[in-house]
Amino acid sequence: MTTTVWVIVALLLGLVGGFLGGQTRGARRRAEVDDRLQQEALQEAQRIRAQAEEAAQALRAEADQARQEATRRTQEAAQREQQLSHQSAQLDAQREQVLGLRTQLDAERAQTKQEVAREREALATDRQETRREREELKREIERLNRRAEQLDARGEKLDALEERLEDRSRALGTQEADLAERGRLADRRLYEVANLSPEAARAEILDRLDAELEEEKAIRIKAMQERAAAEARRTARHVIAQAIQRSASETSAALSVSVVPIPNDAMKGRLIGREGRNIRAFEALTGVDLIIDDTPEAVILSSFNPVRREVARHVLDALVADGRIHPTRIEEMVHKAQDEMKTYMHTQGEEAAIEAGVVGIKPGLVQLLGRMYFRTSYGQNVLKHSIQVAHLTGIMADELGLDAALARRAGLMHDVGKSIDREIDGTHVEIGINLAKRFGEPPEVIDAIAHHHDPENGETLYSVLVAAADAISAARPGARREELESYVRRLEQLEQIAVSFPGVQQAYAIQAGREVRVIVQPEKVTDAQATLLAREIAGRVEQDMEYPGQVQVTVVRESRAVEVAR
Repeated sequence: MTTTVWVIVALLLGLVGGFLGGQTRGARRRAEVDDRLQQEALQEAQRIRAQAEEAAQALRAEADQARQEATRRTQEAAQREQQLSHQSAQLDAQREQVLGLRTQLDAERAQTKQEVAREREALATDRQETRREREELKREIERLNRRAEQLDARGEKLDALEERLEDRSRALGTQEADLAERGRLADRRLYEVANLSPEAARAEILDRLDAELEEEKAIRIKAMQERAAAEARRTARHVIAQAIQRSASETSAALSVSVVPIPNDAMKGRLIGREGRNIRAFEALTGVDLIIDDTPEAVILSSFNPVRREVARHVLDALVADGRIHPTRIEEMVHKAQDEMKTYMHTQGEEAAIEAGVVGIKPGLVQLLGRMYFRTSYGQNVLKHSIQVAHLTGIMADELGLDAALARRAGLMHDVGKSIDREIDGTHVEIGINLAKRFGEPPEVIDAIAHHHDPENGETLYSVLVAAADAISAARPGARREELESYVRRLEQLEQIAVSFPGVQQAYAIQAGREVRVIVQPEKVTDAQATLLAREIAGRVEQDMEYPGQVQVTVVRESRAVEVAR
């Protein structure tokens, strides 16, 4: 728009100048020219104005477009600036991340350098070791080469020896055939000289072999027994020691008399009664001897039946407390005490089952257990003994991984037959088996009852544990007692059984009959035969004797060489 205006102005100025300059040439010419020029100028001016307006409109449109384009570009620039700001923030974060990674990479690079340095050192060490091994290998190869040369030389010698041996082997084969023929001739000659047939000679040789094999068998049996016994003894000692340490029970023995205190000595006369009628009625009804002597404020009840003695003690306590003492009252008290005794037995059985940790016992069997409270064996209370056996059996079963509850049940029931063995025929083992079957006890309990005296015939391990616990309980100091005559008789029988075997020189029963020492003649019994002799003596003792606990048989073989210096 500015360039066009300036062109128009220049033309106008030129026209005006030309018009002014032509005024001197003539007025007319100037007027015509002036009019013509004026018209042309007006036309040109109109044309130029129209073009200028069109150009101005075009310029305005271009300006508007330029303005819109500038606005758009401004917006795009703002958006671009925002994007650049966002990208700059991202670049800053990435730059920080790259810096962190670069720091980590530097640390890893330093660590890698250290590891590479260590590996280089290790590699250098390996190379030195490899170099040393290679040198050793070279020396070994040289040594093997020398050895190979020596072996080659030796092989040549062996080949020569082999040829000579083959020649000798052929010569020996010929000699063997000759010797075999001579042996047959010699055997025939020996049979003729000894008057023995080949069968008789063979039998004699077999007899000698049997004797030698018997010796070898005894030696092997002894070695295996010692090895098995050592292992079994070690395990058994551990288990039994654990059981004994964890079990403590009473070992006092029951006596055949009971001492009953009375308030004063005047009560003794009332117990005797007029002409002794009270004491006679008491002894007749209870079956217990009432001993009234000079003991102050006490009387003695004597009886080998503990149940009767306990009933008599209850009756006597009741009579002394009541004060009315006459035959009728005594009879009433005896019947009442006998009824109460049944309840007392049942209570004792229940307490024993609770103490032993056994549940589910039928009432009839509980009553029989209670009766065992008044039963003794070698002076040991059978119920206390059974409770102790139950504890020991349960502890050992738990150590061996068996059912401890079942083991305690078997230990508590093992002597249940003794509760009524004085009332019916049969041993306490047979009676106990029948009772256990009648009351539906488990097979393990029945087996323990049947074989607690011979566990080697038992079908379960519970019988072995019950037998061991029974021996432990019976062997405790003070647990059992026996009469002097039976004790001496048992010792003599032990010695007689041992002496009855051939080759035995002397036998001594020691440790209260729990061990027998057997001294054998060394020229008749070998060391291997001594093992078999100990087993045979132990088997005879088990078969022919009855004894509490167990008996150890020790065979002693001693060889002596005596010379006198003069």
